[in-house]
Amino acid sequence: MTQPSRLNATEKKAAAALASIFGLRMLGLFLIMPVLAIYGQSYPDYTPMLVGLAIGAYGLTQALLQIPMGWLSDRLGRKPVILAGLAIFALGSAVAALADTLAWVVVGRVLQGAGAIAGAVLALAADSARQEQRPKVMAIIGMGIGLSFVLALIIAPLLGSVAGISGLFWLTFGLTLVSIVAVLKILPVPTQRVPSRDILPVPQEMKRLLSNMQLQRLNMGVFVLHLVLTAWFVTLPLQLVDAGLNAEHHSWLYLPTLLLSFALMIPLMLWSIRKEKPVQGQRIAIVFLLLSLLVIAVNDQQLPLLVVAVWLFFVGFNFLEASLPSMLSQHAPAGNKGSASGIYTTFQFFGAFLGGVSGGALLQFGGIQAVMFFCVALLLCWFILTLGLRHVSATTRVTLTLSNAMLAKPAALADLLVQQPGIEEAVIIAQEHAAYLKIDRNHYQAKQVQSALARFEQEQ
Repeated sequence: MTQPSRLNATEKKAAAALASIFGLRMLGLFLIMPVLAIYGQSYPDYTPMLVGLAIGAYGLTQALLQIPMGWLSDRLGRKPVILAGLAIFALGSAVAALADTLAWVVVGRVLQGAGAIAGAVLALAADSARQEQRPKVMAIIGMGIGLSFVLALIIAPLLGSVAGISGLFWLTFGLTLVSIVAVLKILPVPTQRVPSRDILPVPQEMKRLLSNMQLQRLNMGVFVLHLVLTAWFVTLPLQLVDAGLNAEHHSWLYLPTLLLSFALMIPLMLWSIRKEKPVQGQRIAIVFLLLSLLVIAVNDQQLPLLVVAVWLFFVGFNFLEASLPSMLSQHAPAGNKGSASGIYTTFQFFGAFLGGVSGGALLQFGGIQAVMFFCVALLLCWFILTLGLRHVSATTRVTLTLSNAMLAKPAALADLLVQQPGIEEAVIIAQEHAAYLKIDRNHYQAKQVQSALARFEQEQ
């Protein structure tokens, strides 16, 4: 028999396929970031502002369509939406590859972003795994996204010097076709459709979550983080070239600085978890970003200092990219994680878009230092916002399936559940025959909860 603590064969297949599909797509989005500022100068309509717009343009359509595409997957099915999104992404890649001006590259990037499949991918992952195994499947997909960013930094400078920007987009086009084949031929068809409130947004919840200032502090944080990242890549490749490092050698800077960043990031992460100080860890990471950009602003043509600045940036960025979603999960109300995550990713992609636009405009009209000091000002505002961010105890989500008898008195059932050890919140959704719980892992007693539910059912 399959051990319940392990992924079964179907779950492993689904996790690997979805991580590969989503990771390859993100790789295509990230590939031009490290090189467009350099090789984009070959286009006849080159301006720094157009380069910034081309880098960040995908974020606009991603932000606008992320939530609607997730909702659409509930109506039309996961696979059709994923296939349609990948087809749009492939079309955008081809348009950008064939472009003879930066303006058409921007059009291609806008189309790439319109293939917003994150919600559908995560929902399909939930459909494909048992409840207790879903966190593992989601973690594998998250690792695929992180790996795609690392690979983009390493591969893009090497391939860009040989194939140019057009070649990178053709590579993206080819990878997308491979992903489409994988969806059709490899991805298993799940036999279940799970309640998706912890995966996909619910329209009625949006206004209430947007007024939650704890969640808004996290949303603004990821907005600033990705704005700064995108604006940084509008200028960094140019700075490295000016400091004497040829574009084709940039991979040999990114690879060791990324690896070395984990030597400091992982101890910081472990400290913040063991000491239960995630907010303090977030502030320390923001300080790393501030130090990095200040070093670049003051010494932008000294290669050794640039290497140190890049290392500091990756320490802060990697910590925040890993810790912010975890903090979001802790603060999201029970049954609202999908809605909170949808708003969060919308802020993230809007940040990427505005980072490209503002970075390009500031570089064109104010120079590199203007970009750096603008980012420093935003990071300082974010640091101040964290002063009002509260720490909450480590929690997780549990979804219980309810019988018709249990749903006869939903209010009484919710009161019963929150009286059980370790249950902090309980939301009953009668239409889904489900109870969404927010629990303290250290005190939750699953058997005791099941016994209480059985007694409640008998009394009805």
